[in-house]
Amino acid sequence: MAETALTNTGTSITRPAGWRGIAADWSSDQRAFKNVSWGKAMMWIFLLSDTFIFSCFLLSYMTARMSTTVPWPNPSEVFALNIAGRHIPLILIAIMTFILISSSGTMAMAVNFGYRRDRVRTAALMLATAAFGATFVGMQAFEWTKLIMEGVRPWSNPWGAPQFGACFFMITGFHGTHVTIGVIFLIAIARKVLRGDFDRERRGFFTSRKGYYEIVEITGLYWHFVDLVWVFIFAFFYLW
Repeated sequence: MAETALTNTGTSITRPAGWRGIAADWSSDQRAFKNVSWGKAMMWIFLLSDTFIFSCFLLSYMTARMSTTVPWPNPSEVFALNIAGRHIPLILIAIMTFILISSSGTMAMAVNFGYRRDRVRTAALMLATAAFGATFVGMQAFEWTKLIMEGVRPWSNPWGAPQFGACFFMITGFHGTHVTIGVIFLIAIARKVLRGDFDRERRGFFTSRKGYYEIVEITGLYWHFVDLVWVFIFAFFYLW
């Protein structure tokens, strides 16, 4: 059996139904990606390349940790805070993770309202997402400051394996840079949405096409990727 579908130009194409149709779509890049905008396609390619970089960092971290003969610091002790006289392990990291995951929810709602042309709610939710991201970066700066004051350096640390400091600053710093860039981008796009640049076709970065609210979704793709990477960092670096 076969089914007929209409393209954006109004012409009809016939393709096999069921699993054969899926195989036909993904065996031809012209069919699978014909209706994907260049902006979204380029963002996916960028995220794929970034996935390789983060994967290399995490694999290097696991290799260093498993190969060292010096005891590795216990994350529950290193990343603990003393609050009201109580020693609470990983409390700061747990709050940071909650904040970043919550930001994915506000970003998803921003994309939804963006396609509805609701400028005020889209901008408000994007700014809320940026606020979550800025809070995360601020807490990460506090974490860095605390460890540096305790003697952690890229070449040494007072609790054991010297590779710990290099792995920590490299992985969390690279991710924090991504979050910071995302916050700046969110604020810039939210400002353009609120001013109505996408409705009036106002010239500028990312606003040369009228009604181009897809940029909100593209920004969301980047932000969701940053959140997903943090889940892996949290699991491999802080819980292992």
